[in-house]
Amino acid sequence: MNKINGADLIAIGYHEGKILGLALEVTATHYQDHPREQLLELMRTVKEKPETFLDDEVLEELATKIIEEANAPVDDTIQLKQTAGTFVVYGADHIDEGTRKQMNIAMKLPVTAGGALMPDAHQGYGLPIGGVLATKNAVIPYGVGVDIGCRMALSIFDIPEEHFYANHDIYKRELVAHTRFGAGHGYHGKERTEHAVLDREEFNLNQQIRQLQDKAYSQLGTSGGGNHFVEWGIIEFTEDDKPLNIPKGKYLALLSHSGSRGFGATIAGYYTKLAKQLCKLPQEAANLAYLDLDTAEGQEYWLAMNLAGDYAAACHEVIHNKLAKAIGGNLLAKVENHHNFAWKENWNGENVIVHRKGATPASKDVMGIIPGSMTAPGFLVRGKGEAAAINSASHGAGRQLSRTKAIQQISKEDMKAILAANNVTLIGAGLDEAPMAYKDINIVMEAQKDLVDIIAKFSPKMVRMADDGSKED
Repeated sequence: MNKINGADLIAIGYHEGKILGLALEVTATHYQDHPREQLLELMRTVKEKPETFLDDEVLEELATKIIEEANAPVDDTIQLKQTAGTFVVYGADHIDEGTRKQMNIAMKLPVTAGGALMPDAHQGYGLPIGGVLATKNAVIPYGVGVDIGCRMALSIFDIPEEHFYANHDIYKRELVAHTRFGAGHGYHGKERTEHAVLDREEFNLNQQIRQLQDKAYSQLGTSGGGNHFVEWGIIEFTEDDKPLNIPKGKYLALLSHSGSRGFGATIAGYYTKLAKQLCKLPQEAANLAYLDLDTAEGQEYWLAMNLAGDYAAACHEVIHNKLAKAIGGNLLAKVENHHNFAWKENWNGENVIVHRKGATPASKDVMGIIPGSMTAPGFLVRGKGEAAAINSASHGAGRQLSRTKAIQQISKEDMKAILAANNVTLIGAGLDEAPMAYKDINIVMEAQKDLVDIIAKFSPKMVRMADDGSKED
């Protein structure tokens, strides 16, 4: 008589586990002399109709276990890979273990194709800030972040630095007059600015987004709290730059940093919640819940994300246009880039979705801006297209003190002293944004010399931030 084995039972519908073991035990103990084909047919019937064997002295236990398993709650948690993929850490000596652990979890997602940590990386919620993650046909709303399309914008004028110092009070007056910061701040009535982005069809994607249109209108041309700023400064080119057509020299420049305001934050919250409902991950990876771009939900988020990104760009455009008109002078060049966003890119020959959570796009010859702090220089850069970094660079110096620790450890006198030493006028901001809360930008730039070329150095001279130093909204 041919003995029945596990493969035979799997072929008729059983699967690896305790029930398979019990079925093998039953056949070996009670059906040794049973014809093979008849026994297989019997075991198939038990698997398919277990309720008919609940009174069978031999098969009752097996039938009961099959019924219990069928009625057990389904665990639809998506399992992570057992081993994290490898990734490059730039400026590794200054990246803490918590940040690395966060990136390790992201590298275990079943949709992950690659990742990298930039030299300004520090712990975030989900992806580390300064983390870059490439995924296969999936987008992670919280990997893009709450402030969708947070970005930098730099306008360079044909105004010499002497003009700024000679007209300091005028520049301060106009900076205050044409900027608004922080949660709840916006424009109303005739103060509002018209812009084509507000007429976009994507506002009709769903009721949630449609209800945000008036808020977006009100906040157009404003900036968030936290580390968002608008500042005057001096940019220095140590040699002629042919692509920008700017000769060697020093020029007045306007630099701004902010994102999509309450509009983008609400979109992020809505789709992060939706992703968590549709993509159940283990607790440690819950904030990395993703949406398949082949689904209606994934496609809808992609459209909403791009709308929020374009809205963020429009906010910078309005601010720069107002201040350019106020001061006069000719615009020599404008450079801008998102650093909280997801892009469709081809990386290492594969079409992927690249999430940059606090990272600057740095493909070959792509321009970007990497700020330091309110007293440290920022840099206008040109990407080198480094594949190991997924064509990315840092988005700033990166924090070395949390907001709470900065407030505890830095005094107002300390802050006033460093501002005076660097000849910087500060309007607004809290101690959580003090220069000492940030890493040394020069160390960060040295750690990413293989990722970008420095084109020019921007030195802040007059910085406007939210009055209370509150977090971004």
